[in-house]
Amino acid sequence: MKQILAYSLLAAALASVVPTAHAQLMPSAQPAQGGSASGNGSLDRIVAVVEDDIILQSELDEAINAIVKQYAANPAQLPPHDVLARQVLDRLILMKIQVQQASNQNIKVSDQDVDQAAANVAQQNKMSLEQLKAAVEQDGYSYAGFRQQLSDQITAQKLHESVVRDQVNVTDTEVNNMLASPTYKGGEVHLAHIQISTPANGSASDIAAAQAKAEETLKAIKGGMDFNAAAIRYSDAPDALDGGDLGWRRLDEVPPAFADAVTGLKPGDNTAALRGPTGFHILKLVETRQAGRQIVTEYHARQILIKPSEIVTPEQAEKKAQDIYTRVVDKKEDFAKIAKDDSKDNTTANNGGDMGWFAADAWGQAIAGQITTLKDNEVSHPIQTEAGWIVLQRLGTRQSDLTDQLQRDQARQAIGNRKADAAYESYLREQRSSAYVNILVPELKDPDDKQASATPVQ
Repeated sequence: MKQILAYSLLAAALASVVPTAHAQLMPSAQPAQGGSASGNGSLDRIVAVVEDDIILQSELDEAINAIVKQYAANPAQLPPHDVLARQVLDRLILMKIQVQQASNQNIKVSDQDVDQAAANVAQQNKMSLEQLKAAVEQDGYSYAGFRQQLSDQITAQKLHESVVRDQVNVTDTEVNNMLASPTYKGGEVHLAHIQISTPANGSASDIAAAQAKAEETLKAIKGGMDFNAAAIRYSDAPDALDGGDLGWRRLDEVPPAFADAVTGLKPGDNTAALRGPTGFHILKLVETRQAGRQIVTEYHARQILIKPSEIVTPEQAEKKAQDIYTRVVDKKEDFAKIAKDDSKDNTTANNGGDMGWFAADAWGQAIAGQITTLKDNEVSHPIQTEAGWIVLQRLGTRQSDLTDQLQRDQARQAIGNRKADAAYESYLREQRSSAYVNILVPELKDPDDKQASATPVQ
């Protein structure tokens, strides 16, 4: 069950609910039992005030415990408890700020959004929803708290979309320049990173302190510390507790200054401390690979869509689709004529239902599940889709080299993602800098954080 709370699974679960997934992921921070969960038998206490919200000791303890469980096989990779506590608290604070900003923008998450995210987590773990609930509670978490975390993550991602929606525009010229650049031809790189942040509008002493910490980090790595362990111990990035793993990305997706530094590395090497807009960065090149040609199987098909409506019940729509199947297969009636007369798909009906050539999943998973199993000229039994009931006929297949088209699509997406990440990171830094955050427990205050209040807990 620990993996259900892992960052990667939650990210995947949320990716189908909203289109972007850049928000920080935290394990569920709600204890299964109420009352005191501070770990020392005392009454639960407030450890931080974030605008008009609070973070309880029990929330912090549960989040820390989840991280400790995640690294149970490699506990030495975790930083000292006080450092880990500050890292986890900072991520809880950042999530509170995002949820509050989303509320200010009237961004809402429906129960259906959360249901879908929970269903995705269950499916990925090959569980039913009831089994998921039992597994969450067996691991000591409240299922209501688990759902609340999913809701917060969806909220943060919708905020991300709202913030960057009008700030990200990718031109054809930018795409052409990327495709022509040496970095684009450099293939893909698997990177890890360590970020030593500087405050927004930081002073010269702030920058000097961050640089000194970055040099200390490099010294530890050169002394034999594993890079992932160093990321967990020293990095300020949201993915620090994941070892700073950035995964695979095209070299052109990496900011140009960093791409130049990475290009000269061998797998396993790391850069010096690189100055960036948010602080200092240390990058490690894990692996490289070249992207091959993209040969895709495409299908040619036609369809007849029967939709339920105010006057056609779902049962009647299904029966009509079954009748059409019989007319086409048994009575040999003309498929194209029936499509023109009866199909409710406005994009294909006038063309006799012709869907053109497409990749298997271009028309959704229901169509994909059938088109690959049909033979050429074979007609499917009615298929239930979100749009209604479809009778599908496969007309042919072909192998297409879509490398150029996919490269343009990937380049456009890479540029857009880079701009979106930069815009949202800048937004979060501004919000974190201006938000009222009062950390009430002295040992949880970051000595380098000038925003942390000196107010002790009473």
